[in-house]
Amino acid sequence: MALWSPRLQRFLFTNTNLSKIDFKKTNTNFITRNRRRCSAIAIDAPSSYGLASGIRWGSAKLQGAREEMEDDAVIVANNNIDDLQGFYFAAVFDGHAGFSSVNFLREELYKECVKALQGGQLLDNKDFIEIKNALQEAFHNADAKLLNWLETTSEEEDDDDESGATATAIFIGNDMLYISHVGDSCAVLSQSGNAEELTNSHRPYGRNKVSLQEIKRIREAGGWISDGRICGDISVSRAFGDIRFKTKKNEMLKKGVEEGRWSEKFASRMKFFEDLVIATPDIYQVALGPDAEFVLLATDGLWDYIKSSDAVSFIRNQLREHGDVQVASEALAQMALNQYSQDNVTIVIADLGRTDWRNLPIQEQNIAYELIQAFATIGIVSLGIWMSSNASF
Repeated sequence: MALWSPRLQRFLFTNTNLSKIDFKKTNTNFITRNRRRCSAIAIDAPSSYGLASGIRWGSAKLQGAREEMEDDAVIVANNNIDDLQGFYFAAVFDGHAGFSSVNFLREELYKECVKALQGGQLLDNKDFIEIKNALQEAFHNADAKLLNWLETTSEEEDDDDESGATATAIFIGNDMLYISHVGDSCAVLSQSGNAEELTNSHRPYGRNKVSLQEIKRIREAGGWISDGRICGDISVSRAFGDIRFKTKKNEMLKKGVEEGRWSEKFASRMKFFEDLVIATPDIYQVALGPDAEFVLLATDGLWDYIKSSDAVSFIRNQLREHGDVQVASEALAQMALNQYSQDNVTIVIADLGRTDWRNLPIQEQNIAYELIQAFATIGIVSLGIWMSSNASF
């Protein structure tokens, strides 16, 4: 079982609903290559080695220039997956304002999804409307439990926990993929080397359709956008937790006055009608045809610095060279940091096992991208030489 903080354990084992869960049936192991650089939950995960032997998994987690590592990943790939009618589960979480929400969700979101999906029966029936309603219910239930826990622990310890987390989760079978998504991580499908972005970021800025819808929803709920952030604070509009934008909105206003972020007169004019941040997921159904090669999940620490097409090309060439999905995951995460990503980076790759990577021609990299890398390297080396020369005088 994954390690929990003391207060999370206290909540889970005293909550009447959760106390009925038989945790002994959950065989959880950790994939850990380096405590700081790579970590993910795996439940009976198959090896990343081999060819055309079903889905092979890889995951990586690297800390960028942040004080804490608030990302995480979960892979549930049981050898006996009757509980999900032949489907596997994986998710990436991107936490903010602390990692309490991520720690809660990495244990509870999967359980809520399985419960709402009737143990996978709805997945087997392939009724998209029923699956969509079930996954939205699961996300709402997980968020309600998280908010309850945040409120309870804040009262017990006299310390407000304002943490939150985005989540992009997938249920993947032989020929079908279901995605449940809140936040600004992204899922990408490689089809014969072509990158297909499957999700849209929930951010309250920009001129794309999704961003404009989020901005409208927030304003209708009584909130405002400042510098691309809700109430000048958070840059994602859908997430779990974030209690100050849900059940403690008025407290948030009062705290803003105390901190001098806005005036008391401004706060008195504000009236909230709905939650400013919501955990309602977008649900996608994607058919996995013969050209489907792998699915890539990653937090925005990757996507803000590397295009999906470049990420797909990089993974394909990695698999062509050595066939190891785990090594490819770690190399892609390191590539993001090499591109000066300031954020944490978490990656999950699901290789569908359909591609003979050893006989696949190496795909040429984007020439413009390589030139930019080369000039950046030259610039850094030149700067280092110049600084060394000046330091010698």
